[in-house]
Amino acid sequence: MSDRRGGRDRGRSARPAPGPRRPRPPVQLRIDSIAAGGEGVGRLADGRVCFVHRTAPGDLAEVQLTETRDRWTRGTLLRVIEPSPERREAVCPFYARCGGCTLEHLTYDAQLAAKGRIVGDALTRIGGVAVEAPEVVPSPREFRYRNRVSFALRRTEHGRVEAGFHALGAPDEIVDLDGSCLLFEEAIARVWDGIRANWGPDARRLPSGAQLRLTLRASANGEVSLLVEGGFHPGRPLELIAAVPGLVAIWHRPGENKAELIAGAPGLPETWGDETVELSGAAFLQVNRAAAELLEAHVLSLVGDVAGRTVVDAYCGVGLHARRLARAGARVTGIELDPDAVAEARRSAPEGAVFISGYVEAVLAEHLPADLVILNPPRAGIAAEAADALAAQPAERIIYISCNPATLARDIRRLGPGYRMESLRSFDLFPQTAHVESVVLLVRA
Repeated sequence: MSDRRGGRDRGRSARPAPGPRRPRPPVQLRIDSIAAGGEGVGRLADGRVCFVHRTAPGDLAEVQLTETRDRWTRGTLLRVIEPSPERREAVCPFYARCGGCTLEHLTYDAQLAAKGRIVGDALTRIGGVAVEAPEVVPSPREFRYRNRVSFALRRTEHGRVEAGFHALGAPDEIVDLDGSCLLFEEAIARVWDGIRANWGPDARRLPSGAQLRLTLRASANGEVSLLVEGGFHPGRPLELIAAVPGLVAIWHRPGENKAELIAGAPGLPETWGDETVELSGAAFLQVNRAAAELLEAHVLSLVGDVAGRTVVDAYCGVGLHARRLARAGARVTGIELDPDAVAEARRSAPEGAVFISGYVEAVLAEHLPADLVILNPPRAGIAAEAADALAAQPAERIIYISCNPATLARDIRRLGPGYRMESLRSFDLFPQTAHVESVVLLVRA
């Protein structure tokens, strides 16, 4: 057999082994705008769009292309040849590698302008609604604004513990962060440093497992709770609470099950405007309390006089909007999937407010038509079934609160010609990132 193989090969010229692929030469790129993911956008000489993080509108940049497609490319910034007047030095010590922020290198006015363009472009291009870029209401705090923050934790084979945000452009890498990160409130910074200093070798006071997700939430009075997702054995949570001033509760969710309290107080008292609630480990509130106050005041101004009206508050969380409107005389049905949030909403519900635990798309149609529907869904937007129900039984008005311009635009298109947009206002609940919150008023056409 070896002779026959040799005979077939006899007389053929050997192919040289392939050498290392030569890197593409860098290109120069003028940045025109900021994309929804926070990347700067420019066009190559052949007309293709190129996305590059850490660039600013107006920059002339030298870029190394890292990914190419027929209609678009992606690159890495090598150097700024001509800096834009919208550029500034980022002050966060982790910004060079961290993916937690994407726009800190832009002046704050430039961040607001970029977010307005992102909203306007999404509504026009995806939603089919011709609008100009809205002005974005600035956050009262540009830094230290997050009252809720999640970290990835990884235990390495060599006994090292890494905990922080994922690296920019490298989601498998974790940028190890301490409390000097400028995103979260001072109370979270203090408690996070305390947890890191006291979790013990291999973070053994935390639940076991190679990878965990840690979410810290701070109340207005500076108390902090910790939710640990993943892992198995609960660790030694009582020791951690005793060692960290300000940490008052630790919750654990091993898998898809409900989070369970494993140490500390069962509820985190929170004052939110004129409401006082007790939050469990996973209950939702806006992460920027000062900017959320501006947003909620705007929502109430759109609501107007609701005495005697029927209202559906979908994705209602702990029912802040529903309870306020019930006290104003409305008959309100709040719908929320999280049973703990529903239990808290019911605990101090005023007369006229009823709360249902379930999927919005499964129960919404039973409570339509209504004079007013408030939608405040997660980033994925509302399900198609919910949009169909609102199209089939139109509400007189819909107030849609969205943290994702693309899904907001898609849902407006889904609702169809039965509604027209009467107002749009955006709010910067997430400074230093490309995320933006928008409030749209739709009226029955």
